[in-house]
Amino acid sequence: MLNDTIIDLLRQMLWVSLLLSAPVLLVALVVGLVIGLLQAVTSIQEQTLTFVPKIIALALVLALMGGWMLRYLVAYTAELFGSLPRFGAL
Repeated sequence: MLNDTIIDLLRQMLWVSLLLSAPVLLVALVVGLVIGLLQAVTSIQEQTLTFVPKIIALALVLALMGGWMLRYLVAYTAELFGSLPRFGAL
């Protein structure tokens, strides 16, 4: 029973982590790929050209999806804390 419960908690934690980090990571990947392709085509090797658009895109994603991410994380945490009495027999 103990191992099943711990494995289930770890599975849920990994799923929540993946779900919350996926939008930010995907946007960073796409923006980095587009900027890298643009740099390769135009032969511009400016370091700030990769940094500034990524920061702007990530700030935009966090501004648009931050509320959903926070609500999802709060719901997960409330569910986890609510189920603590069930895990008390561990």
